[in-house]
Amino acid sequence: MTATTPSATGPADAQISSRPRVYLSVLAALGLSHLCNDTIQSLIPAVYPILKTEFALDFVQIGVITLVFQIAGALFQPAIGLYTDRRPMPYSAVFGMAFTLAGLVSLAYASSYVSILASVTLVGVGSSIFHPEATRAARYASGGRQGLAQGIFQVGGQVGGALGPLCAAIFIVSNGRHSLVFFTAMVLLAMMLLTWSARQYWSIQSQFEARSKNGRHARSEYPRKTVIIGLAVLTLLMTSKLSYLESFRSFYTFYLIDRFGVSVPTSQIMLFVFFISSAAGVLLGGIVGDRIGRYRIIWISVLGPLPFTLLLPYADLFWTGVLTVVINLIMASAFASIMIYAMDLVPKRIGLIGGMFYGLNFAIGGVAAAFLGGLSDSIGIESVYKICSVFPIAGLLAILLPRLEATR
Repeated sequence: MTATTPSATGPADAQISSRPRVYLSVLAALGLSHLCNDTIQSLIPAVYPILKTEFALDFVQIGVITLVFQIAGALFQPAIGLYTDRRPMPYSAVFGMAFTLAGLVSLAYASSYVSILASVTLVGVGSSIFHPEATRAARYASGGRQGLAQGIFQVGGQVGGALGPLCAAIFIVSNGRHSLVFFTAMVLLAMMLLTWSARQYWSIQSQFEARSKNGRHARSEYPRKTVIIGLAVLTLLMTSKLSYLESFRSFYTFYLIDRFGVSVPTSQIMLFVFFISSAAGVLLGGIVGDRIGRYRIIWISVLGPLPFTLLLPYADLFWTGVLTVVINLIMASAFASIMIYAMDLVPKRIGLIGGMFYGLNFAIGGVAAAFLGGLSDSIGIESVYKICSVFPIAGLLAILLPRLEATR
């Protein structure tokens, strides 16, 4: 047996061993749990046609359901993120899924409009607890490849968002609203995955912090003015992007039914296509952002869809499907880059940033849904899509974003 001497390990071996590790198994668990969480979330708008018929709801009431759900999802996220920045709680995401479980069962057996609102509130609260800590864990597990990590985590959510309408079209429409209880299995799976990933939390955190002490993420070197301007511009860009996307999430099925006379299952399948294209865009944007930079990806993804959104209200059914894919493939690529850009601005407040931007996702979506619902009742849903088509022009605000490396 040959003894290992100190000279046996050369500089090249030391360099290889010091490379930051990407915890792909942890990222996969987080991505899959995000898939389960967002599948449950997406079941809510997916069953709107069923709820509308069963309870004789109008578009304003549909918009209010979304508003209540989104506000509940937004309300606690920044506060939870700020709290866990100071006192990490890796098992908090498991606790959040318990709220989601209760809300799902309650929605399956809701007997009134008020009980529907209470049910979606529980689901929203569950998501508000889930996202901040899961976002932090994904950043710690990244091994420095932030775009890849956020892409994997967020693509899980996007695929989950796509599965909701598909499940509604294939399973819930034919079996009734009570069949929502079968999806509790997804919640239980998410709780198991989150429990396992929480056990890995301290080891991945120690690697991330060791790397940060030796790298450029050790502390924020950006002036306060730069941070404020950057976060303000990112918030405005998110507002534009989410307001447009909410017209799809809450009202796309109604738009297709009213304009083209398609069946409810067909409209749900086209909503599934919308979510799948968004999922592909999120992963692509994260990977490409690691290579060409967040600034360029934000420009491309927010302003780039404008020509296609302007064409959409005038397209036939086939081209509506094509344009839906193109628009959301481009537009969804921004979210990972916006999140990482914000985290790089405030690197010691990962939970706060995760909670704030996921909270914005819920809050802006809720307000937009309520506003667009009322507008649809007054001027018609086709006119609403013509108004929404100009929203991506707000991407010009990206010119105000500080160039982070130059600012350093």
